[in-house]
Amino acid sequence: MKQKEKKVLLGHGSGGDMMHELISDLFISHFGNSILNEQSDSAILPSGPSDIAFTTDSFVIDPIFFPGGNIGKLAVCGTINDLAVSGAEPLYISVSFIIEEGFPISELEQIVISLAEEAKKAGVLIVTGDTKVVNKGKCDKIFINTAGIGALKKENRNISKAMNLKAGDLIIINGSIGDHGMAVMNARESFNFRTNVESDCACLNHLIKEILEKCTVKFMRDPTRGGVATVLNELALKTNLGIELSETDIAVSSGVKAMCEILGFNPLHIANEGKVIIVADEKEGLKIIEILKNNILGKQSSVIGQVVNDHPGKVVLKNETGGRRIVDSLSGDQLPRIC
Repeated sequence: MKQKEKKVLLGHGSGGDMMHELISDLFISHFGNSILNEQSDSAILPSGPSDIAFTTDSFVIDPIFFPGGNIGKLAVCGTINDLAVSGAEPLYISVSFIIEEGFPISELEQIVISLAEEAKKAGVLIVTGDTKVVNKGKCDKIFINTAGIGALKKENRNISKAMNLKAGDLIIINGSIGDHGMAVMNARESFNFRTNVESDCACLNHLIKEILEKCTVKFMRDPTRGGVATVLNELALKTNLGIELSETDIAVSSGVKAMCEILGFNPLHIANEGKVIIVADEKEGLKIIEILKNNILGKQSSVIGQVVNDHPGKVVLKNETGGRRIVDSLSGDQLPRIC
């Protein structure tokens, strides 16, 4: 972290370059070990015949209710997806609440019901938790912290590491991008766009399990904070390969596109909560697309690009007219408190 940055800024929680700089320069330097240093969505812990995937997350979204979900649904989906994209089968989660004094019990019940319903649909058990109440004004309504545990088969333990990527591998996503970030942004008091954009918040574990049972996957990640661009830039740097994206193959809803144009945002940088990026070779990729399109969560799935040997460590976007431009990862924070 640069010495001139003496205080924590909102950008340090963005999922982009500032956050990764904080993690590497401060947290990893003090906490570092062989497991933590992988910096994947879930820690992979050796345990007998199958490994364990372990993840934790905190949710501070504003507003806590938004089109397509609320902080409770988001907490379960975010935790489940971090396990699932690591190749694991989610089994158990914990849920802890930090609640501001005066928070309406009726709203708390709505959040708890959403948590319970999503956990049941995902097939996971909420097995432990904690509740703290703080003085009014000492937190913003309600924050939720979760942890998740899943079982990981040996053959899937390297999915989060992107070890065997090569030129020609396909990059796949299961639908349109930017819906969550723009739905949340529009729900905030400072914006009042007339749009039907809803968050894509959803648990992907059943869909991912079907793919892993029938196909070979080289890499998966859910493009939450920092969006698709940040995930793919991290992947390019990690593998020292290039990535080329086709703008015409990346689905963006008309509502999201309009909001991004007005606000000056790039949809590739906007958070998603029901999307998974999958990398596989061409043969497996075509099978994966077929599975995705037969699932409600993958109807708009497409191949959005491929891995290349050119421009190692860079992501390049090809537009409709054949022009190309470099797509960087998110630097600061366009949308604070988005998850």
